[in-house]
Amino acid sequence: MKTVEPATSASFSTAQTGRSERSYCQGMLPLTAKLEPWIAELCQTTILPELAQEHGSPLNVLNTQPFERNAKALYDVAEAQGLDFDVYFARKANKCLAFVETAKNQGYGVDTASIQELQQVLAYQVPPEKIICTAAVKSEALLRLCIEAGVTIAVDHLDELMQTVILAEQLNQRADIAVRVSGFQHQGARLPSRFGFDLDEILPLIEDLPDASPHCLQYLNLIGVHFHLDGYCQAQRVSAIQQLLPLIDELRSRDFPVRFLDIGGGFPMSYLESETEWETFWQTHRRALLGEHRPLTYRNHGLGLTLVEGTLIGKPNCYPYYQSPVQANWLEGVLTSECEAGTIADSLRKRQIQLRCEPGRSLLDGCGFTAARVEFRKQLPTGDWLIGLSMNRTQCRTSSDDFLVDPLLIPATEDSPLPRTPEGISGYLVGAYCTESELLSLRKLQFPHGVGIGDLVVFPNTAGYFMHFLESRSHQFPLARNVVYDNDTNQAELDSVETYL
Repeated sequence: MKTVEPATSASFSTAQTGRSERSYCQGMLPLTAKLEPWIAELCQTTILPELAQEHGSPLNVLNTQPFERNAKALYDVAEAQGLDFDVYFARKANKCLAFVETAKNQGYGVDTASIQELQQVLAYQVPPEKIICTAAVKSEALLRLCIEAGVTIAVDHLDELMQTVILAEQLNQRADIAVRVSGFQHQGARLPSRFGFDLDEILPLIEDLPDASPHCLQYLNLIGVHFHLDGYCQAQRVSAIQQLLPLIDELRSRDFPVRFLDIGGGFPMSYLESETEWETFWQTHRRALLGEHRPLTYRNHGLGLTLVEGTLIGKPNCYPYYQSPVQANWLEGVLTSECEAGTIADSLRKRQIQLRCEPGRSLLDGCGFTAARVEFRKQLPTGDWLIGLSMNRTQCRTSSDDFLVDPLLIPATEDSPLPRTPEGISGYLVGAYCTESELLSLRKLQFPHGVGIGDLVVFPNTAGYFMHFLESRSHQFPLARNVVYDNDTNQAELDSVETYL
């Protein structure tokens, strides 16, 4: 455990110069990160380079206080609507157990997507009724553990349902299930999803189940309905809820004790301060792809857009780093949408059904960053520079083509035997995999005060998915270590998940 001391002018470059932690690295067109106070403060201390020296590069630094704030905002919105409501933290978004411990202490639920996640959550003594298993592929061992522990299973298809029945009968124990539903109609079209039973198939399936397995209903406790939709559209969630309410009524009329409706995740968040910066970047990037502006990306990478015979086709392959409404405001918009003779909230309240959700990314907004050490600087014949970091692209990436948020550059606290680059250079962050495509930033960055060996590059707000979702040990590189920082006590320590790795 380390205690954070205030930075001194003798030991830290930004304190010496009085420059902002943002001033050392900016996009050619800025995409300015929303920056939590605890992150800005930690970047002005000597503790961050000390932690990187102790635990290696890259290093994930986490904080649970924003997690509590983000969850409370959702609960407050639901409470204002008079709803029975519960948040289930989606563990797949971040593996660190500090968030599981916080969820347990605050009374939130936890969503698990693998047997390892579930075993760890149970070991933390999270009550089984506060756990749901939504794994896309559920092994027999995972289903067995769910049934034995009393964890709710989000059942996705017929094979999974029948395997659950067989295991429950073997164990002579009822399985709590939530049936996952898809096939919703929205604005005259069917919403595509690889998950769930088709809405129109649910009741016929239930009617036919006794023929397939005479004792199946004896071993199934259908306590909820669940859906998963891609994207972040409020109106699509409203359509799905509207179409599920009659199904819930019918299931209850058949004596199934449905008590919750789970709308899954996809609660949007914003990483950037400015909508204008976001729109300007994409307008200018399109011009660059058309040859009307200097490129903003490595080799004029399209980020999902392709130039075909003078026309740009495709769509951006990245998260919408700026969007609105987000988080609690977005949920309020869903709940206050029209439904039946009132609002969605009215309809849920009238039925005395609990509303559940499973956000991952939006609950982790502001909860962490990834820091990596600069190992080399290399100037290309074009004049651009490659800045090599001790990390690889899987350690700060999801399915997006690029991380479209300006990193921070924290100057080294110790002198390097090699001089800093000249001031005013520009280029790209590159990683450790031995491939031409191993860029950490496709977007071109500028470094007004140069770059030195031992500087730290900080990627802000990476706790949700970016740290762990795609991380790889290719080349036998170790996984990044994860430390939890408490800004009330000024202490940092390894997260307990490290004992499982």
